[in-house]
Amino acid sequence: MSTSSYKLNRVCVFCGANAGTRPEYLQSADEVGQELVKRKIGLVYGGGSVGMMGAVAQTVDSGLGEGGVVGVIPHYLMPREMSGAPIGDLRVVHTMHHRKAQMIDLSDAFIALPGGFGTLEELLEVVTWNQIGLIVKPVGILNVAGYFDHLLKFFDHAVQEGFVREASRTVVIEGKSPAELLDKLAAYKPPPSLLELAGTRGLR
Repeated sequence: MSTSSYKLNRVCVFCGANAGTRPEYLQSADEVGQELVKRKIGLVYGGGSVGMMGAVAQTVDSGLGEGGVVGVIPHYLMPREMSGAPIGDLRVVHTMHHRKAQMIDLSDAFIALPGGFGTLEELLEVVTWNQIGLIVKPVGILNVAGYFDHLLKFFDHAVQEGFVREASRTVVIEGKSPAELLDKLAAYKPPPSLLELAGTRGLR
């Protein structure tokens, strides 16, 4: 399956509720927000108002106004990830599963910024869904200050060791700047999914 370009109306950004130890991390969240505003692309995110999440959401909300930001957050994380008034259209759900399902459904593509276990879990879920063929939506990593270097090397290692198909490795797109990454997401050509391959020679 292939396509020449994707219309990006809304992009989901996975990132930390913390700011990290380097100023580049928080700066990258603001820069992603600015690039989304420049292209008039809406933001879907985890609903928090602190750390990286708060930075990207505030930038997009300030630039696009009403309808520009949709946040999805489980009720039990609100005391941890929110401070002050909600940003944009905040949707409160019951579980992490509901959160991810809504974020995936609302989005045309995904970008991972630096974050912790939650960010990695969200990233790998959409990578896996693309690999299987449950969704066909581009997935990008903004590799700020080399934060994802080791993860990207692990993906290559998994290919070398025979656990990830070389074609599936192309599901994960790396960019050094928000503009470069968004251009790559729009031009994404998906590899054959596992479900497509199962129709011809069976899953392995």
